[in-house]
Amino acid sequence: MLRTSDLEYDLPERFIATRAAEPRESARLMVIDRGSGSVTRHGCVADLPGLLRPGDLLVLNATRVVAARLEGVRADTGGHVEGLFLSEEAPGVWTVLLRGKRIREGVDVALASPEGSGGLRLRCDRRGPEDEPGSWVVRVLRDDGSPVPRPAVEVLDAVGRTPLPPYILRARKHSGVEVSEGEDRARYQTVYARGDSAGSVAAPTAGLHLTPALLAELDSMGVCRAEVVLHVGTGTFRSVEVDEVERHPMHAEWCSMSEGAVDEVVRARAEGRRVIAVGTTSARTLETYARAMEGDLPEGWMVGDRQGVGVETCVGAGAGGVPGWISTRLLITPGYRWRWADGLLTNFHLPRSTLMAMVGSMLPGSVGRLKELYAEAMAREYRFFSFGDAMLIVPG
Repeated sequence: MLRTSDLEYDLPERFIATRAAEPRESARLMVIDRGSGSVTRHGCVADLPGLLRPGDLLVLNATRVVAARLEGVRADTGGHVEGLFLSEEAPGVWTVLLRGKRIREGVDVALASPEGSGGLRLRCDRRGPEDEPGSWVVRVLRDDGSPVPRPAVEVLDAVGRTPLPPYILRARKHSGVEVSEGEDRARYQTVYARGDSAGSVAAPTAGLHLTPALLAELDSMGVCRAEVVLHVGTGTFRSVEVDEVERHPMHAEWCSMSEGAVDEVVRARAEGRRVIAVGTTSARTLETYARAMEGDLPEGWMVGDRQGVGVETCVGAGAGGVPGWISTRLLITPGYRWRWADGLLTNFHLPRSTLMAMVGSMLPGSVGRLKELYAEAMAREYRFFSFGDAMLIVPG
């Protein structure tokens, strides 16, 4: 068992990146040999063509981040309210996290758009699910009380803000850094995010470093690509609060792989080509579907033809064929048997996070070695977390 205290490390706030690297591929890159755990190179993401091989398969998470962060005031008291969109039950009916004084049933929250205009409000109908403390099911209304039966993505595009992690907002405030909403929307989104795959409240941050030109260069040298989708939820920000990581109640996230993407991965592995996951979300999706293809989905996980549609609960092992969507609760810790992912491009992660446990599981020496690498990164002034620099773990 991995003790949660083993995932702790000290990081002065000055190492937290408050804005994305410019240009994207200029983010620094620490390259690690998976077999030995040793650092083989310090460079930048633009060096990827010299680090990957023809035939390598890059797996990208094509999810699109929605403008999920909300700000407004209570219509009755004028008190400030902050919110985060979580999901859509139906057009005009959302589940949101709300933070403000004395939020209760029947309270209206008047929303303010990034431009300062309003015109919409949220009416709290009932408490949200227990696994999302502080959440409410709300109706989206116009100021005259009439419903707004439009898809959430359209409404959020007008009234929402980029859902940057709280630690970035705090670090900006402390350091006096100001960044426009327009810049954040552009930079907190991968260049390959698909318009039909909106649903994340946090970005798959390793992919933020890639550009069309860099991907085209990799294409020209014979590096292959496959896309998956995992909609990143609020659980990605939650620290582990139990003493042993394996006892952590892992959050669920919907993920999907097409039959074509599964075939690409299976073929690459059969031919001895390396599968490199771009980000922990891609790795989590790969390993979830690997288990599905082995008939090893845990009891209680959910599968469906589409996210939240045609959902069935797995009983025993196996989903049969390639599921359209899986609500994964996969927790990867040291000792895990990696099935499909051979390597990983990833950022530097928060202390006490399940992401640290996942990355450590790829290294000899586990999270102890990972923390040594993090210490070396700090000594070399790497930038950490969502807008920070990256590390590439590759097999020899």
